[in-house]
Amino acid sequence: MQQVIIQDSTQISAGFRALSDPLRIKIIELLRSQELCVCELCEKLEVSQSKLSFHLKNLKEANLIIARQQGRWMYYSLNLAQFVTFEQYLAQYRRWGDMLPARSCK
Repeated sequence: MQQVIIQDSTQISAGFRALSDPLRIKIIELLRSQELCVCELCEKLEVSQSKLSFHLKNLKEANLIIARQQGRWMYYSLNLAQFVTFEQYLAQYRRWGDMLPARSCK
Protein backbone atom coordinates (compact mmCIF):
# COMPACT_ATOMS: atom_id res chain seq x y z
CA MET A 1 0.00 0.00 0.00
CA GLN A 2 1.28 3.45 -0.89
CA GLN A 3 1.73 5.70 2.13
CA VAL A 4 0.20 9.15 1.95
CA ILE A 5 2.61 11.80 3.09
CA ILE A 6 0.84 14.63 4.82
CA GLN A 7 2.68 17.84 3.98
CA ASP A 8 0.57 19.90 6.34
CA SER A 9 -1.27 18.11 9.13
CA THR A 10 -3.23 21.31 9.82
CA GLN A 11 -5.59 20.51 6.96
CA ILE A 12 -6.32 17.03 8.31
CA SER A 13 -6.88 18.29 11.86
CA ALA A 14 -9.10 21.13 10.56
CA GLY A 15 -11.18 18.53 8.75
CA PHE A 16 -11.60 16.42 11.87
CA ARG A 17 -12.60 19.51 13.87
CA ALA A 18 -15.12 20.50 11.20
CA LEU A 19 -16.62 17.02 11.19
CA SER A 20 -16.96 16.94 14.98
CA ASP A 21 -20.22 18.91 14.96
CA PRO A 22 -23.51 17.04 14.36
CA LEU A 23 -25.01 19.87 12.27
CA ARG A 24 -21.96 19.90 10.00
CA ILE A 25 -22.30 16.15 9.52
CA LYS A 26 -25.93 16.73 8.47
CA ILE A 27 -24.76 19.38 5.98
CA ILE A 28 -22.22 16.93 4.53
CA GLU A 29 -24.91 14.24 4.29
CA LEU A 30 -27.23 16.60 2.38
CA LEU A 31 -24.45 17.61 -0.01
CA ARG A 32 -23.52 13.99 -0.65
CA SER A 33 -26.02 13.62 -3.47
CA GLN A 34 -26.24 17.14 -4.93
CA GLU A 35 -25.17 20.74 -4.82
CA LEU A 36 -27.54 22.85 -2.71
CA CYS A 37 -28.26 26.51 -2.29
CA VAL A 38 -28.15 28.15 1.15
CA CYS A 39 -31.92 28.58 1.18
CA GLU A 40 -32.41 24.84 0.53
CA LEU A 41 -29.97 23.93 3.30
CA CYS A 42 -31.73 26.28 5.75
CA GLU A 43 -35.08 24.74 4.89
CA LYS A 44 -33.95 21.11 5.11
CA LEU A 45 -31.99 21.64 8.35
CA GLU A 46 -34.55 24.01 9.88
CA VAL A 47 -31.91 26.52 10.96
CA SER A 48 -31.46 30.24 10.45
CA GLN A 49 -29.18 31.49 7.70
CA SER A 50 -26.82 33.10 10.24
CA LYS A 51 -26.38 29.81 12.12
CA LEU A 52 -25.89 27.91 8.88
CA SER A 53 -23.34 30.46 7.64
CA PHE A 54 -21.18 29.85 10.71
CA HIS A 55 -21.12 26.10 10.04
CA LEU A 56 -20.58 26.49 6.30
CA LYS A 57 -17.62 28.76 7.03
CA ASN A 58 -16.05 26.03 9.18
CA LEU A 59 -16.55 23.42 6.48
CA LYS A 60 -15.12 25.76 3.83
CA GLU A 61 -12.06 26.56 5.95
CA ALA A 62 -11.47 22.83 6.34
CA ASN A 63 -11.65 22.55 2.54
CA LEU A 64 -14.51 20.03 2.80
CA ILE A 65 -17.00 22.03 0.74
CA ILE A 66 -16.81 24.33 -2.25
CA ALA A 67 -18.95 27.44 -2.68
CA ARG A 68 -20.00 29.07 -5.91
CA GLN A 69 -22.10 32.16 -6.35
CA GLN A 70 -24.86 32.41 -8.91
CA GLY A 71 -26.70 35.69 -8.81
CA ARG A 72 -27.41 36.51 -5.19
CA TRP A 73 -27.33 32.88 -4.00
CA MET A 74 -24.46 30.73 -2.84
CA TYR A 75 -24.41 27.08 -3.84
CA TYR A 76 -22.41 24.46 -1.95
CA SER A 77 -21.03 21.09 -2.93
CA LEU A 78 -18.58 18.60 -1.48
CA ASN A 79 -14.90 18.96 -2.25
CA LEU A 80 -14.42 15.32 -3.16
CA ALA A 81 -10.65 15.68 -3.51
CA GLN A 82 -10.40 16.53 0.19
CA PHE A 83 -12.50 13.49 1.10
CA VAL A 84 -10.11 11.32 -0.93
CA THR A 85 -7.22 12.81 1.04
CA PHE A 86 -9.02 11.94 4.30
CA GLU A 87 -9.74 8.44 3.06
CA GLN A 88 -6.08 7.89 2.14
CA TYR A 89 -4.94 9.27 5.48
CA LEU A 90 -7.27 7.00 7.46
CA ALA A 91 -6.43 3.97 5.30
CA GLN A 92 -2.90 4.12 6.67
CA TYR A 93 -4.30 2.97 10.03
CA ARG A 94 -6.15 -0.03 8.62
CA ARG A 95 -4.58 -3.26 9.79
CA TRP A 96 -4.53 -6.27 7.49
CA GLY A 97 -2.18 -8.31 9.60
CA ASP A 98 -1.36 -8.86 13.22
CA MET A 99 -0.15 -5.94 15.22
CA LEU A 100 3.36 -6.43 16.57
CA PRO A 101 3.55 -6.84 20.33
CA ALA A 102 5.39 -4.29 22.42
CA ARG A 103 9.05 -4.96 23.13
CA SER A 104 9.92 -5.77 26.70
CA CYS A 105 11.10 -2.87 28.78
CA LYS A 106 14.35 -3.41 30.63
